[in-house]
Amino acid sequence: MYDNLEELEKIVEKCNKCELCKNRTNSVFGTGNINADIMFIGEGPGADEDMEGIPFVGKAGKLMNQAFIGLGINRENVYIANIVKCRPPNNRVPSKQEAMICMDYLRNQVLLIKPKIIVLLGNTALKNIIGENYGITSSRGKWIEKKGIKYMPTFHPAALLRDESKKLDFWKDIELVKKEAEKNNFII
Repeated sequence: MYDNLEELEKIVEKCNKCELCKNRTNSVFGTGNINADIMFIGEGPGADEDMEGIPFVGKAGKLMNQAFIGLGINRENVYIANIVKCRPPNNRVPSKQEAMICMDYLRNQVLLIKPKIIVLLGNTALKNIIGENYGITSSRGKWIEKKGIKYMPTFHPAALLRDESKKLDFWKDIELVKKEAEKNNFII
């Protein structure tokens, strides 16, 4: 357990526990309010994120930002991270081993930030955090409570770029998060 996010981020920047470190330009630790009530967790960095060192700045991130703006969510009020901190080659899904290695970093982020709601963006986030028996299509839009945190699984924004029919469900899921946040006077 690390005492603060800055110390943890420095460890992640130097991490070489798996093969993903060999091709990274930057590790992609996380961004946003370190005291956020709401945290978004995706799969892993893409090319734009690898270049900038910030999660969700590429096409999928721009789509997520549009949803935030449309729903009145301030990106600076939430915290955004990924399961793995380095870009998998060709944006492939991280292996179980790669995800497992990075999970300690993510668990530490969650313990330090103390979010009340975590939005799981896509199947990789859902399976690594809630469990292998869950699938995004059957779980999305349904609250899951675990260890005092409410989880909302939804589609990853990159999936919306491939299949526009998922946009409405994504919007509805994020709207549920906003309503829950407002009901509990969480900052959003």
